[in-house]
Amino acid sequence: MSPEMQVMLREAADMFVFLALELTVLFLVVSYLVGVLQEYITPEKVRENLSARKGKGYMIAALLGAITPFCSCSTIPFLKGLLQARAGFGPVTVFLFSSPLLNPIVIGLLIVTFGLDVALFYFAVALITSVVSGYLLERLGFERYVRDEAYQAAVSQSACNAGQTSKETPLNPESSQCGDRKNPTTGTKQAENRWLRIWRTTWKDFLTTLPYLLLGITVGSFIYGFVPTELIVDYAGENKWYAIPLAAVIGIPLYIRASAVIPLSAGLVQKGMALGSVMALIIGSAGASLTEVILLKSIFRTQMILAFLGVVLGMAMTAGYLYTLIF
Repeated sequence: MSPEMQVMLREAADMFVFLALELTVLFLVVSYLVGVLQEYITPEKVRENLSARKGKGYMIAALLGAITPFCSCSTIPFLKGLLQARAGFGPVTVFLFSSPLLNPIVIGLLIVTFGLDVALFYFAVALITSVVSGYLLERLGFERYVRDEAYQAAVSQSACNAGQTSKETPLNPESSQCGDRKNPTTGTKQAENRWLRIWRTTWKDFLTTLPYLLLGITVGSFIYGFVPTELIVDYAGENKWYAIPLAAVIGIPLYIRASAVIPLSAGLVQKGMALGSVMALIIGSAGASLTEVILLKSIFRTQMILAFLGVVLGMAMTAGYLYTLIF
């Protein structure tokens, strides 16, 4: 093996170990803290606060979206539960945009990987764009593109547990098989096992996410060690006007989990990819997915689906260009 190859292997291995240890600890700590917080935020509180149609409801929706568990299979029952509870369309839309983007894991990964200033910028853009978009969509009358059956509390099948029916759509994802958490039967048992139960859920979520995390770390480490810097700069450097819209467009259908795309992006940045393009890629991939669009078709008509994709794409490009302009 040539000396150059040995150097590249060593650099890639060092990057892999560093990212794996750092991001694993971060994921477990943040996930556990979010689990503790969720113990005190009941579905009734979520529904009550999202029913406000004025400014308070929009801001609360954005902040609740950042701490509420939201997997693809729980998208449909959760949104249907909010709509059936007659929560305001604007706040519900804000929640839809902000939930995957303002996830504490995403923010934590950004802080560790790119620094506090990048994470704060990302948070501000995602928060403001989500709130403004939800407000505008409601003012423009996009509520008429919600399917009538989405408001009906009819017997339905959950995307998580097909074949199991219920009279109302669960508002809390933990009530479906996505969370797979059993509630204690007595108050005493709950007090004794609460923290252990949160840890078991945290560990289960970590094991579910681990393949994606390792995939992102592996690809990012490979890029860091083996891909020539000149190649990244030539196609995705700061002087390439098309890099940001291209990254945003690629990110939406690609749908890489944030736990994978952020460590992957670390390798791209080390090799010269502009942070504005990275920002667009992260928002595009985390903000929308093909699976989510398919599931949302049972709630929204095509016009609202196109608006949803347009907001995510616009948010990704806006964040990319703003970051390039400001920093």
